[in-house]
Amino acid sequence: MTSAVESVVRVIRVDVEAPRPGDPVPLPNPRVSWHVHSFAPEWRQARAELRWDYDGRSSTAVLAGTQQLRLGWPFEPLAPRARGELRVRVIGLDGVASAWSEPVPIAAGFFGEGEWDADWIGHPNPEHEAQPVVLRHEFDANGVVRATLYATAVGVYQAALNGTDVDDHVLKPGWTPFAERTIADMTDVTSLIREGSNCLSVRMAGAWATEHFGFRQNAQPRYGTQPRMAAQLLLEFADGSSQWIRTGHEWRTASGALKFSGLYKGERYDARADLIDASGVRYAEPGYDDSRWDAARAFPAEPVPEPRISPPVRRIEEISPASAQVTDAGATILDFGQNLVGRLRMRVSGPAGTTITLRHAEVLEDGQLATRPLRRANATDIYTLAGGGDEVWEPEFTFHGFRFAEITGWPGELQPDDVVAVVIHSDMQRTGWFSTSHPLLQRLHDNVVWSLRGNFLSLPTDCPQRDERLGWTGDIQIFAPTAGFLYDVRGFLDSWLRDLAIEQDSEGMVPFVVPNVLGLARPAAAWGDAAVVVPDVLHQQFGDLDTLARQYSSARAWVDLCVRLAGPDLIWEGDFQFGDWLDPTAPPDRPGQAMTATGLVATACLARSAVLLARAAEMLGHTSDFERYTRIADQVRTAFVREYVTPAGRMLSDTPTAYALALVYDLLPEDLRHPAGARLAALARENGYRIATGFVGTPIILDALSRTRQHATAGRLLLETGCPSWLYPVTMGATTIWERWDSMLPDGTVNPGDMTSFNHYALGAVADWIHRELAGLTSLQPGHRRVQIAPHPIAGVDDAAVVLLSPHGRIELSWQRRGEIIKVSASVPTGVEAEVHLGDRDPFTATAGAHRWEFVEQDNPIPPDVSLDSPLSQVIDDSDALALIEQMLTAHRPGAAEAMHAGTRWTQGQTLREVLFQYASPAVQADIAVQLLQLSTARSGTANVDSRVA
Repeated sequence: MTSAVESVVRVIRVDVEAPRPGDPVPLPNPRVSWHVHSFAPEWRQARAELRWDYDGRSSTAVLAGTQQLRLGWPFEPLAPRARGELRVRVIGLDGVASAWSEPVPIAAGFFGEGEWDADWIGHPNPEHEAQPVVLRHEFDANGVVRATLYATAVGVYQAALNGTDVDDHVLKPGWTPFAERTIADMTDVTSLIREGSNCLSVRMAGAWATEHFGFRQNAQPRYGTQPRMAAQLLLEFADGSSQWIRTGHEWRTASGALKFSGLYKGERYDARADLIDASGVRYAEPGYDDSRWDAARAFPAEPVPEPRISPPVRRIEEISPASAQVTDAGATILDFGQNLVGRLRMRVSGPAGTTITLRHAEVLEDGQLATRPLRRANATDIYTLAGGGDEVWEPEFTFHGFRFAEITGWPGELQPDDVVAVVIHSDMQRTGWFSTSHPLLQRLHDNVVWSLRGNFLSLPTDCPQRDERLGWTGDIQIFAPTAGFLYDVRGFLDSWLRDLAIEQDSEGMVPFVVPNVLGLARPAAAWGDAAVVVPDVLHQQFGDLDTLARQYSSARAWVDLCVRLAGPDLIWEGDFQFGDWLDPTAPPDRPGQAMTATGLVATACLARSAVLLARAAEMLGHTSDFERYTRIADQVRTAFVREYVTPAGRMLSDTPTAYALALVYDLLPEDLRHPAGARLAALARENGYRIATGFVGTPIILDALSRTRQHATAGRLLLETGCPSWLYPVTMGATTIWERWDSMLPDGTVNPGDMTSFNHYALGAVADWIHRELAGLTSLQPGHRRVQIAPHPIAGVDDAAVVLLSPHGRIELSWQRRGEIIKVSASVPTGVEAEVHLGDRDPFTATAGAHRWEFVEQDNPIPPDVSLDSPLSQVIDDSDALALIEQMLTAHRPGAAEAMHAGTRWTQGQTLREVLFQYASPAVQADIAVQLLQLSTARSGTANVDSRVA
């Protein structure tokens, strides 16, 4: 029976630090969090009680205070393989306790000191680099009550006990700097152990460990030419004894049906070579005759593996083909309707020796797979049939980025359900959603989510398809806030940051990519700043002070290096920089040739990193560091203004990125912020509201406009559909975010540069602004303990909504336009306060519960009369007039409207008449004049048309 107390307050969720809920915890003292729901809006927690039940015993701890997020483990440290259940109940300020939460099972996922003693083994006689290999070992077991497997690889693997895979992970253990850090998965395999004979087998390939990383002639394996693995299986018996089964020289190895496997090239599998002995026993089963197999080769020891802290890669979703077409050459091209990352699974039957070839690409060009952007990545999987019935095959140790797949060699007629695309990525928990009735904007946001999914595969990569797929620091530095809203990326990025610190050199330099497989690197602003920015994001989004503390020395070393490079005047210029990478004005073959001076970009980034480092120092109690880096940040600001800003507020690099950096990184004195914002808005207008920023400026340009109250300009930039813009790819059918604004040109051809990806999340960092400013939800305290609700509707968008599963509970916010009224709905979880800003209303505070408010949208004045003599700045700001002009130009001559829009500087000092004659005949100009007059008349209510036609 439910008591009155239970109905007032409940603990609805308990989280224990692990890659995902229910996964083994990676450390003896895991952090604990919980969510509370109360029907009393003012309810506050006074203390909490935690109960730990283990080994037939129970311990209770009391934690005083209101904190519910990432509290320290209050019991004795967990022992290796410890198991138990944790419950939580909370006591309010009124002294009344809730019921106990549902029990949360906990299993310790680490091994004890000195327990790791497995040999690293692999193929003894490989025929070529990255030779896939099968390994097996038989053992007897009787009376086993518990069996625990620890396994790792420099390469990728899957283990099976008695023919059954031990888990559903993919591409284990993932990619780390193998020479310094390896990862072991702990798996409870008790249910797979048989009485008597057992077989532990492993399938292994090279993947990241043996891939040729690097550009052009510099590509080479960075971790050796052959994969290797190590494992140990602990058997615990009913009598209290135990036994370790470890990899070693007694293990047997063979080459199996997987003949070749590579991340870039794909896989080649010959099902005729499947390992089945003369008695019909498969190699993974006990009793298989492996007498002709070779003994495993012992490899030098690798670092003792650490427990997993990042979610494993899994098969997440299956997508059936949306359509199919047969080429003139007889190949079948499948369109899955979505650019994705994964591989194909097919069901086929045919004669033995039939070979099927699967090729992959993100887009088509002239009706064929566009493979040029893949460069050295063949992205080709080849399967040879064994014959004798249905065969199901999916490549195991590779992945591809694709929407389209070409299939050749298929026996008979290919049916739609014969092939599915299997989507794989790190199995993170989804936490954030955005929705709107604006179809293009919704598709843009969907594309951001799909690009995150495709590039968060073991580590945050730039792209998933070509001969790269690297952990570029600059990309994740700008995208981390967006990622932290959409998914629980805390453990994922925590793991990657450990690798960043490992790869950082003694001078503090952060390499371009982590893990660093490119070799020599240089300090690069915005890229190396990931050492400072990403830990800060994890703290702000998830309340993760532990990662902030662990990475602090790494962040400080980076900032100190930048300060030294900036020299006594604190202006960082003259060194290599990526700068505002992929500025749309840069030539296709020179993506770093941006409009904004690289020294300006680097100095601005130094100021920002110094500010973030000072904030971290303050949070961590490093008082002297807080004072030092606050002083450095102030000095860099002063130097920035002295070097790059005129007394009137004009930037010496008169570019949108320069103004965005100055405004968002708070580099300008207060009296220069308004003129800088006005100039930024003018630049956006002059460019026809087309994007003019690259990697550095794009994530912050809308914020720069919003912070200077240029909301209408921000809205126009966001909703522009011409090239370059965020929505241009959507109009071209994009289902992920592109690397370049024009990865595909308007005529449907692929950008001619040799660096073009159709799945690159960086430019999708705009979603962070969409969540915070358009929808209106911003975190004001780490972990969303206090939030701001402040929607900013824009013209052309009638509604927006966000849902966030925050560390403190579910937050919902939505708004809808009803005439001049904006109706807002919000749901705030227990323990969270919201600071609410609605239009011109005074701010107020909302506590837990469901809320409805409304406010009057600021008037949108009727545009002034428009004619051929109107200034271009007025025309570009008049959406109705511009649409009318472009519609008539297109009807007159296809392409003329786009040519005029892209080739015009929409300034105050030039009229429409002065530009229009270049694109339209006198008759068309006259027709446009009449139509503009009719538009003005309809808006103003004036009836006399003829008297005003000039």
